[in-house]
Amino acid sequence: MTYPAGLYHGDGGEATATIRRADAPHDLAFANGNTADYLATGAQTDGRFGLYRWNMSAEVSGAGAHFHRTLEESFFVLVGTVKIFDGHEWRDAGPGDFVHVPPGGLHGFRNESGEAASMLIHFAPGAPREAYFEGLARWGFEGRPSDAEAQAFFLEHDNLYV
Repeated sequence: MTYPAGLYHGDGGEATATIRRADAPHDLAFANGNTADYLATGAQTDGRFGLYRWNMSAEVSGAGAHFHRTLEESFFVLVGTVKIFDGHEWRDAGPGDFVHVPPGGLHGFRNESGEAASMLIHFAPGAPREAYFEGLARWGFEGRPSDAEAQAFFLEHDNLYV
């Protein structure tokens, strides 16, 4: 394997780094107390990846078993215990544990610990996951749509639940 083609063709580099402070306001809040922080969106990375901090309250929450056709997804647990479905079984993952799921890989995550938990979620390529997260947040405040509307929403955002 070799490095991909160059993306920057200047001679001296540019001052283009961004920083998001740990105490920055959350980008999204859910009715159950969960929050999401948009660390690097697909729009910011020209579609190369998306990186999000997913903060879960002590209330049970998460995503059931599903897969993506167009995305790979990775999880890195920062705080607490998160149950991760690896396609075979639900396993406890704690701080420092990493999970990578290629396209088509069955996976899911849940916080059932009774304590707050937080993890990084990385998607490649950088699809516009913000619209998916924001749609889920609206359901918590406004109520879940009909089954047909929910199915269309999941398909639009490449979340295929099993």
